[in-house]
Amino acid sequence: PPTPPHTGIRALAHDLIEDVKHLPAKQNLYLTLIGGGLAASVHPVDQGFNVRLRSHYNTVNTAFAPGKYIGNTPEQVTASIATYAFGRIFDKPKVAHLGMDLVQAQILSELLVEPIKFATHRTRPDNSNNRSFPSGHAAVTFAAATVIERHLGWRKSLLGYTIASYVAASRLHDNRHYLSDVVFG
Repeated sequence: PPTPPHTGIRALAHDLIEDVKHLPAKQNLYLTLIGGGLAASVHPVDQGFNVRLRSHYNTVNTAFAPGKYIGNTPEQVTASIATYAFGRIFDKPKVAHLGMDLVQAQILSELLVEPIKFATHRTRPDNSNNRSFPSGHAAVTFAAATVIERHLGWRKSLLGYTIASYVAASRLHDNRHYLSDVVFG
């Protein structure tokens, strides 16, 4: 997207309000229906899928360990703010714009995911709480990958989408989510 003339807090707030206004759009409805349909289609295999992953848990435990940190909201927000700050400090408007859009994507993801978690009240596979659906880690990392794709193009976003897929898989492997949680997220 074209770099805006301003990338400050007011611009972020304005863009965030505009994005919230555009949430009830047909395209977003279609995406929600597709995500819901895919989650519903894998829902019948949720229990069995997690049992199978748990049986292989100890064999590849360390390979998925970083996923819970990479996709964690505080880490995602910190990386987004750091990108924004780097762009502002070193007078790189395109980098500041990327950072601003990453922050905005994190905020929007949380605004969408958290109410759904509290509304669905789904128990996690590990029984730690009732906020399993949808996966916030999957949502924020795929949101970041999408921002990267919009700013840098699909080729450069492949790494972002690969990392987002890895994070989603780690949530399954860590027994924190069911497959349908991750698919919808």
